[in-house]
Amino acid sequence: MIVKGKRIFIDAVNHFNASDGWAMASHVTLSMIMALFPFLIFATSLAGFLGYEAQSDAIVDLVFETWPDEVARPIVQEINTVLAGRHAGFLSLGIGLAVFFASNGVEAVRMALSRAYRATENRSFIHCRLQSLLFVFCGAAVLFMVSFLLVFAPYFYSFAARSMPELAEYEAILLIMRFVISIGALMVAVFACHAWLPAGRRPVSELWPGILVTLILWLSVAGLFTAYLRGFADYSATFAGLAGIMTAQIFLYLMAVILVLGGELNAALLKDRQLAPVDSRPDTV
Repeated sequence: MIVKGKRIFIDAVNHFNASDGWAMASHVTLSMIMALFPFLIFATSLAGFLGYEAQSDAIVDLVFETWPDEVARPIVQEINTVLAGRHAGFLSLGIGLAVFFASNGVEAVRMALSRAYRATENRSFIHCRLQSLLFVFCGAAVLFMVSFLLVFAPYFYSFAARSMPELAEYEAILLIMRFVISIGALMVAVFACHAWLPAGRRPVSELWPGILVTLILWLSVAGLFTAYLRGFADYSATFAGLAGIMTAQIFLYLMAVILVLGGELNAALLKDRQLAPVDSRPDTV
């Protein structure tokens, strides 16, 4: 079992290096940074269009729920500045451009995962772009619904606690529920990326190893990166006013590397089970 696990790990790392995984992670990072603001503009505009303008802050908070506070804080401040100054109007040219630019981030993830799964894209440009736009719309809708639930839950709890005072001692459960819901939404997003974005089709049951490894490593690296920022790093001395965005870029790069490696791990497992083409590269890192 140990020998098999080592062989699969080496194969995943070898293919990650051979398929320009580091460069693809950089591409995903830059695309996600460029897509983040347009996506949040669209998501909050959707909330306003549906009559829930107050949900904007909850949507932004939900997106950054699992980010280290040192990374999220400066980005959230800039996003709130942009959102506060945007013009009203859901069906506008600006919103259309925001959706298009947000879909570019999805396309970057598609390209990276297709390489990780060793698959050649044979779908048309229109098909891929429409799918990316659907991801943006669905992502915004899910964010709206989850944020609405997270905002509504405390009000419901306060109302119930007034009628049943014994519920007051369970207030901490709300915080746990918020974290669990955020992780659940993140898991659904990662699963959707692995299941539908890369070229080809793979059994759903074969996607979970890479997804679970991705989520575990994301949470672990986020904790370690937080400790590093608090104890050692001082990006303000190097990047001055760009410290916030540079910190976010480094963090997103680490997350992108892990995401691509999750796909590489699944591909190596599928190959080992003879569900993917055999790779003749030697087992060296």
